[in-house]
Amino acid sequence: MSTVPCPLVGSWDSSKALSMERESASMWELSFVVPPNHETLDFKFLLKPKYSNAPCVVEEGPNRQLTGGTLQGESRLAVFKNGDEILEYRAFIKADRVSPFDLAASWRAYQENLQPSTVRGIPDVSINSTPMAGAESGSSVSLELDLEHYVVPAPSTSANSALAYAANNAENPRFSYVDGPGNASFSYKDSGVSADRPATIKEMEVVIPDPSKIYSGSGMVESKSVGTFSPLQKQDGHRGLFVDRGVGSPRLVKSPSSSTFSFDLKLDTHTKNSMPAAAGAVAAAAVADQMLGPKEDRHLAIVLVGLPVRGKTFTAAKLTRYLRWLGHDTKHFNVGKYRRLKHGANQSADFFRADNPEGMEARNEVAALAMDDMIAWMQEGGQVGIFDATNSNRKRRNMLMKMAEGKCKIIFLETLCNDERIIERNIRLKIQQSPDYAEQPDFEVGLQDFKSRLAYYEKVYEPVEEGSYIKMIDMASGHGGQIQVNNISGYLPGRIVFFLVNTHLTPRPILLTRHGESRDNVRGRIGGDTVLSDAGEIYAKKLTNFVEKRLKSEKAASIWTSTLQRTIITASPIPGFPKIQWRALDEINAGVCDGMNYEEIKKNMPEEYEARKKDKLRYRYPRGESYLDVIQRLEPVIIELERQRAPVVVISHQAVLRALYAYFADRPLQEIPHIEVPLHTIIEIQMGVTGVQEKRYKLMD
Repeated sequence: MSTVPCPLVGSWDSSKALSMERESASMWELSFVVPPNHETLDFKFLLKPKYSNAPCVVEEGPNRQLTGGTLQGESRLAVFKNGDEILEYRAFIKADRVSPFDLAASWRAYQENLQPSTVRGIPDVSINSTPMAGAESGSSVSLELDLEHYVVPAPSTSANSALAYAANNAENPRFSYVDGPGNASFSYKDSGVSADRPATIKEMEVVIPDPSKIYSGSGMVESKSVGTFSPLQKQDGHRGLFVDRGVGSPRLVKSPSSSTFSFDLKLDTHTKNSMPAAAGAVAAAAVADQMLGPKEDRHLAIVLVGLPVRGKTFTAAKLTRYLRWLGHDTKHFNVGKYRRLKHGANQSADFFRADNPEGMEARNEVAALAMDDMIAWMQEGGQVGIFDATNSNRKRRNMLMKMAEGKCKIIFLETLCNDERIIERNIRLKIQQSPDYAEQPDFEVGLQDFKSRLAYYEKVYEPVEEGSYIKMIDMASGHGGQIQVNNISGYLPGRIVFFLVNTHLTPRPILLTRHGESRDNVRGRIGGDTVLSDAGEIYAKKLTNFVEKRLKSEKAASIWTSTLQRTIITASPIPGFPKIQWRALDEINAGVCDGMNYEEIKKNMPEEYEARKKDKLRYRYPRGESYLDVIQRLEPVIIELERQRAPVVVISHQAVLRALYAYFADRPLQEIPHIEVPLHTIIEIQMGVTGVQEKRYKLMD
């Protein structure tokens, strides 16, 4: 019986090797995406008999190693001994640096290229597309819950555990007043050190093209592999879909005469529960910060522009939280905070009139003070400053650009809203929350004063048309909107654009919980893929009852789990909601320590035990992951959670939930490995226009 060899490349388990695709009569190919700072990948080529079940033939010689997109060692043929026959194949690698913005854009490309994936046999996401109508939920009838009874206080260390005005979390002014509020003198650090942009920085042009032109099949997009749907075998009695994360990168082409792009965001109400769009992205963070070389050395200032109550401070706080979570040193400088410190919080609307020279001078002065503080902070090592003020005319913006020359790059971020209903709602929230009206006992008086202030700004407002800018138009409604981008370049600005495209203000809860106790939990072993213990089974029933009560009117809600069975089993009794499995939600990979307990690691691998104890954030298990690796793979999940307009229940694992919770609670990276996420407890994150709030429900001891 003759056999025809088919090359494979993959893991040490030949049954899990990744199949290579035949590109021509004599060539096979495998494409994949890795960050340039990945660990060394050890692999060998295999030959698999095509028409028999005979074992794979392993290539001769030492393991091959891939590091930084380059094969290590001398180039050599792939040699196979199949009995007396010797087969030789030439092996080579082609590594292309792909911009994260192109990767992010690929999630749009996949929708126009729905075809079975031939790149990866193992999907990153699977979707149970058919809600289990009327499914049995065990003995939940006997587990009636009083939700209030189960509420436990949120940790006091959480920055957002209580309602707080977003500007109060901004950077504190560095200046100090000495003569009292009526006659103040100020001192602040001189920031004259130059920070000219290095000539070696590689740049990419970031554009958001018109999809009707880019993805119309006109040949303007090239992508070898995109995120796809493929049929899923019946699993546990549920029908579903596998979703493979896109690994291709569309090439975006623009007209040479074009410098500005706009992208209209239209929501399709018929696809609310379709494949998570960010899952098809490999997202902007599926690659490391070194994708285009080292971190950008130049400093970046995101300067907000817009009329009051258009969501500037909310956007600034959200962007600050996102960039900090990714590891970028970011601070939010709110000019209103500077104004209140120097001139007091009880300024009437007349203070903001354009024809009030004293008021104009005072406001420009505090803006300059805040800008000086931000630049001084950058000279001390800060990377991204978020400058939060109206900056509503060209004169003010020109002043800021002049101050920034040679010190930082400015990108204007303008927020525009034309929905009178949203504006009125935001005005009322402003009167209730802003320190400007904290001492005004009469709500209606405060309301009229603020509307007068707003009218003064509207008379002299000048939209941004200069420099590099991003315009967010009607993005606050949660019903679509438009983003315009002009003269944007660089890795980090592209990442920021991608985040802003996917963010909105629609209120909705996100419920975070660990799976029910597993048998490995009982044994104290890490990793593994065991089923639930008896206590874990009880928690699954209590969780079902809780979710049914909490989300009984939320028909568009969804349940997200990892691909490990302890989360899938925990979610299985919950009826009526689609269930989505994310490989990105899998527990931290313990590598060679998987299945061990910490006492065994301490005894058999003392150096690893001490290294982990010294720095849990950066420690990487041998052939496993670190917390920083987990954060990197979770960015597509964060983007998709930001995109969601309906509630989401995330059932995952301790390390993963620590990282997710840290994002919402704006906790420092160093704290992530130590955040308390107990078993059998639900953390409810409420997202909306007022920011992020938290409740906890402990269902079992």
